Amino acid sequence: MSKSNLRNAFYANFLGHAPDWYKITIIGFLIVNPMIVLTVGNFVAGWILIAEFVFCLAMALKCYPLQSGGLLAIEAVLLGLTTAEGVYKETVANFPVLLLLIFMVAGIYFMKELLLFTFTKVLLKVRSKVAVALIFSFLSALLSAFLDALTVIAVVIAVAQGFYLVYLGIVSGSPPPHGSTQSHAVYYGTGADHQDLSNFRGFLRDITMHAAVGTALGGVCTLVGEPQNLLIGQIAGWNFAEFFLRMAPVTMPVWLVGLITCFLVEKFKLFGFGVPLPDKVRKILLIHEQEENARRTDRDRARLIVQAIAAIFLFVALGLHLTEVGIIGLTIIVLQTALNGVTDEHHIGQAFQEALPFAALLVVFFAVVAVIHDQHLFSSITDAALALEGKNQLVAFYFANGLLSMISDNVFVATVYISDVYKSLQRGTITREQFDLLAVTINAGTNIPSVATPNGQAAFLFLLTSALAPLIRLSYGRMVWMSLPYTITMSSTGLAAIYFFL
Repeated sequence: MSKSNLRNAFYANFLGHAPDWYKITIIGFLIVNPMIVLTVGNFVAGWILIAEFVFCLAMALKCYPLQSGGLLAIEAVLLGLTTAEGVYKETVANFPVLLLLIFMVAGIYFMKELLLFTFTKVLLKVRSKVAVALIFSFLSALLSAFLDALTVIAVVIAVAQGFYLVYLGIVSGSPPPHGSTQSHAVYYGTGADHQDLSNFRGFLRDITMHAAVGTALGGVCTLVGEPQNLLIGQIAGWNFAEFFLRMAPVTMPVWLVGLITCFLVEKFKLFGFGVPLPDKVRKILLIHEQEENARRTDRDRARLIVQAIAAIFLFVALGLHLTEVGIIGLTIIVLQTALNGVTDEHHIGQAFQEALPFAALLVVFFAVVAVIHDQHLFSSITDAALALEGKNQLVAFYFANGLLSMISDNVFVATVYISDVYKSLQRGTITREQFDLLAVTINAGTNIPSVATPNGQAAFLFLLTSALAPLIRLSYGRMVWMSLPYTITMSSTGLAAIYFFL
């Protein structure tokens, strides 16, 4: 092989299928950063590194940020912007968050059958589209308050994709689902048309977006709702109940307004919502669901009962804060796998596939946070915000967190701000009462306005990059447009609640 061919092979392998312009941009970052350190010093280089890292997060649809962001983090250590020891200390300090991602997400994976069963019943038994939208939003919010938002949205995706493929199999002329003896006429009556397919796509698009927003509504409420919640709760020293009570003055009004927004956009068919489920499609799905019920064995029912018991244990254990959240998740894994006969290592390993890439990315976040701390990058911004008095201080933090969370990952934003505010508490710059109010504001600011784009919420990004998105014609622009009414109403309600109720 010639040197030029080998060079081309290395370049082709670099960041895989990312666009060439993205690869060249990352290479440029890596080359320019040493020159910046040598010419203008570590402080400016640190700020440029943050801008580059935020760019990697914003371009998550082009390339998962672990690789590009990880290269920047490694370079930061080599350039002396932080140390390997500093990265390790940040990681150890946030170890409970990693436990949450690794074990709780995997624990909920073994509960998917129960969640699929629940969402399927709602989708087919409730005929009113407005009611379906509200129930999906409410259920997603409720489940996300106790479970992992990624798992909840993964279940909604599985339900929607499964129903879509059942319908598409009939439309394309395939036999009825699972070899049913029913004829095509039973499924269609007078036959299917393109409008049915278009409306079905619109219906699935609506409910998945309502569910995605629901994960944000519930995720902000509790200690385990989002990874950054646990991080904030750990630093603040709040248990599950205290976290919920401190956040309630903000989260409860936002939850109510979110459900009202869901009702309005569906009732008046605003922002692309309000597409009904065609009657012919409902008929197909009902027959399919009846066949699924007929095939369900006693062992299948026993699995559902075990999962329901595990869910009850999970809620009680979290509410009473019996131990660290990650250990509760590991307990859920052991109980469900042991009682449901899941003893194969490879089957158990599948449960960890969803969480481990994000857990690795979280450690990269901590590396960038170590740079911020070592170079004191946010100290002047935090000090300026803390110099404000009363409600203005909270408003400033809410805006700063919210705007950055719209374009960047909200876990990263929360990690940066809560760490800096905690250092101010340790220095005696702020009182404990101020710190508690700021912690509530940071949690609200990183969770609520971040629904504006898929970049801020992991559940939104997961939905956008799923196999379902192209099937239901859910693009980046359409997701932003459909999120807009929620962004406006929820963000403004969160701001008002912080100003008047905290």
